[in-house]
Amino acid sequence: MTHTLPPLPYAYDALEPFISKDIMTVHHDKHHQTYVNNLNAAEKAYAEASQANDVLKQIQLQSALKFNGGGHINHSLFWKNLAPQSEGGGKLQDGSLKQAIDQEFGGLEKFQNAFNAKAAAIQGSGWLWLGLAPSGQLDLVVAKDQDPLTTHHPVIGWDGWEHAWYLQYKNDKASYLKAWWNVVNWAEAEKRYVEGKKKAQL
Repeated sequence: MTHTLPPLPYAYDALEPFISKDIMTVHHDKHHQTYVNNLNAAEKAYAEASQANDVLKQIQLQSALKFNGGGHINHSLFWKNLAPQSEGGGKLQDGSLKQAIDQEFGGLEKFQNAFNAKAAAIQGSGWLWLGLAPSGQLDLVVAKDQDPLTTHHPVIGWDGWEHAWYLQYKNDKASYLKAWWNVVNWAEAEKRYVEGKKKAQL
């Protein structure tokens, strides 16, 4: 099966002024496309190595599969994690996720402060996820590089790689974090939270 680049669910400039058209174009069309291309190439090479019973080659390809596969998974979730303000971006409605955030973090503002502090502390490249643990608890989980979230059900993902914000915010990651909340797709986060609860039968 060949992986393909999923289309953005909104226009490239739909998240402005919080995330620029230039960033969205480069991030989606260049970076995510590269992960897709490299994943397809790695999977093809792995299949050939498997057919040739070349175990050493299969081992050598593991890092490429993990990195590019993770990049594809993470970004496919990330695009849906965002929404223009005209389509509800940035607005957390009453529901089970809001109740959980109020109960576990003490409210939206405290949750955002905790999220921003953990995201700002990431050294180098990586992701920060709000994930639902098998226990039913919400956790903030840092993932290195393009590692996908495997320990939790993903609810909200924040891309901490510089290509996600540097063109617009330069070295001011704190301002990007503050602006990013204005286009978080809380409806999608609520949907994922509910799905995670059902999956764990909680």
